[in-house]
Formats: sequence, C-alpha cells, structure tokens
Amino acid sequence: MDTGGKIRSYNLLKHLRSRNEVTLVTYYDGPADKEYEEKITQQFPGAVTVNTGYSVTTFRQTLRYFRNVPSTSPYAVAKFTSPQIQKLISEWDRERRFDVFVCDFLSASLNFPTTLNTPTVLLQHNVESALWERQAAHEPNLPKRLAFKLEAAKMTRYEHQAVNRFQHVIAVSEHDKDLMSKMTAPSRISVVPTGVDLANYAAVAGEGHNDGPPQVLFLGSMDWEANIDGVDYFCREVWPAVRAAVPDAKFLVVGRNPSPRVTRWSSDSVEITGRVESVLPYLRDAAVFVVPLRIGGGTRLKIYEAMAAGKAVVSTTIGAEGLDIHDGKDILLADDEATFAKLVIELLVNHDKRKQLGAEAARLAARYDWPIIAIEFERILAEAAKDQNSERESVNEVTTVNA
Repeated sequence: MDTGGKIRSYNLLKHLRSRNEVTLVTYYDGPADKEYEEKITQQFPGAVTVNTGYSVTTFRQTLRYFRNVPSTSPYAVAKFTSPQIQKLISEWDRERRFDVFVCDFLSASLNFPTTLNTPTVLLQHNVESALWERQAAHEPNLPKRLAFKLEAAKMTRYEHQAVNRFQHVIAVSEHDKDLMSKMTAPSRISVVPTGVDLANYAAVAGEGHNDGPPQVLFLGSMDWEANIDGVDYFCREVWPAVRAAVPDAKFLVVGRNPSPRVTRWSSDSVEITGRVESVLPYLRDAAVFVVPLRIGGGTRLKIYEAMAAGKAVVSTTIGAEGLDIHDGKDILLADDEATFAKLVIELLVNHDKRKQLGAEAARLAARYDWPIIAIEFERILAEAAKDQNSERESVNEVTTVNA
C-alpha cells in the first residue's frame, strides 16, 4: 500500500470483513500480475481481481488522454472505467446479490449503472474538483496547466452529477462535507474521518537511534502532483534557509516513483529515496516531519501517522486541511516560506519544544485508531441497506469496487 487512499481503503475493509461478508472487486492495467492477485485474495478471500489489459506505457496513456478530450467525462474518471467491471456490477445489481455496494473513489464511479437497484455508497477520498483547480493554479508548465484547467472544468460538472447519483456519500472530513454540500443536500453526506494504525506507528515513537545529522522528513507518493509540487516548493523556497541555520541538517524525501522535478534536488543535504520497504525506520529517526503542500484534497494520513509516532509536524494549512488538529499545540502551521523555515529551524534546535509537540501529537492520534473509525463506516453502510429494506438489522454482504 503506497498511497493514502489505498491505506484508508485497506483498513476500512479489514475491519469491516471481521463482522460482515465482504467481496472486494479490484482491477488494474498492464500485464497480468499473479503475485498481486494472490496477495489480494490472501488478504480478502473471495476477492475478484480483473486485469483490464490496457497498456501502461506513456505513449498509450497519452493517446488515451487525447482521445478523451472531446468527452464530457474527466480523464481521471474515464481511465478507470472498464467494460469488464461495468458488466460485472450490472449483473450483480440485477441479481441484487449484495446488501450494499461501495464505490471506492470517484474514479470508479462510471463502472456503476446509471440506475441502481442495490443501495450504493460513494466513498469520496477527496473533493476532486477542488483538487484539480488547485493543481491548475500552481502548475508552472503552461501546457499542463491548460490540461489541468480543462480537467478541473470537466470534474466540477461530473462530480456534481455523481454525488447526486449515489444513495449516500461518505466524506473524509467536515471540510470536504462542506464543499460537497454545495453539490447536494448535506443530509446525504456522512463523515468518516481519517484513521491511523496506532500500534504500528506508536512502536517507533521517540527520538530513534539516529546519531547523525538531524533529519527533516517528507513522506508520500512522489508521482502524485500535490506531493511533487510540495517538495519542489520546499526545496526551492524553504530548505535553503533551514540549511543556512542548521548546516548539518538533512532533508529526506521518502516515496515511490519520484518525478524529475523532485530528483533534481538530490544533493549532499537532500536525499530522494524512492520506494522503501517500510517507512517506519525513517519516521523513527526523523526529528521534524514536514507537509509543505499547496494543493490536494481529502485528509493526509501521513500526518496522523507521524503524530502517532510522536513526531513534531510542520504543515501548511492546506496540508493539514480537514484534520482535527490545533495549531501551536499538536502541530505547527505556516503558509509562507519564511514562517515555515522559522518553525522547522526552531524545532531542530529546541529539543524540549520538539518533544512537547510530539507528545501532544501522539495523544491526539490515539483518538483515531482504525478500529474506532471503522465502526462508523459500518454503521453508515448498515443505514444505507436499511433504507432499502427496513427489515435488515445490519450489513451482511458488501461489495467494494476499487480501482
């Protein structure tokens, strides 16, 4: 699991299946990957995995994008639409095989019939239209900025229709619910907040075993535009001031598939790791955790993970958007480069303040353990099923479609 959305989906499914019958439908492009399919079925027995056969080469993906330009559907949705999955879901819907469907991510939504017999809940990990608008605003490359603006316009229209097409919508924060309440009735939206695997991350709490230079850590998928922009911004506008004040400090960027905009910053003070087996050793040894995001949506699982590990976190307001955080108590927020650098420097040189902030962060994260969060998710699905059939007392059979 190498993205926040996958981590969220995995933990919700894991706890949901402990008390319910769950069928996971997952599909992927490129060549068949038997190892992946075996791992999925080991984790979720009865899972249905579909290899779409679509090519993942840059040329083929670019061709698919340009073919989709005349379409009213956003490319970010169209590229995750599969005839095989559409047929499967339509058959199951006609048969009323399940008590409730979960459409996991807006990107999977075109796989569901326009008219549904089965109660269906849309799990919105982001407000996609807001995400694309922010990406367009901060993209330095003109052709890409124009493409993002086109995608944002399409997404705004499509998302408005989609959140009204499904029986119920789950947002991951009150902030996202407020944004979607402009698209549909607030009563149709529930909030299931971001959680954290408390035992896993609390196990590395503390200062770790790093006897070398103090480490500043960024964690995230480095092929995700919001993370690319954030790291590029931090290295360009923030890191020089931090480095001048704390000359031996190191900045570690940990995450899969770093783009050229990120790898170009690699130096004696900036390490770009790429994919790693586990992020836990990096969290353990970090002095300060940074989230310098200027675009994005949903909630940032990485912040609660860092907090559960007892780390002092410095973030932009957008980076911590939607989280139950308290500036100055369990996190520090800064939206300009000078303030951001000042806060990072202060934490690097002030051990007591760093320790106090990390302790408060750990206390906050403890309230969001995944088993607690999953109970609310299950309750919402049960309500959706009961709305269709008042005699049902709980969710018995659930199918989740995940791109």
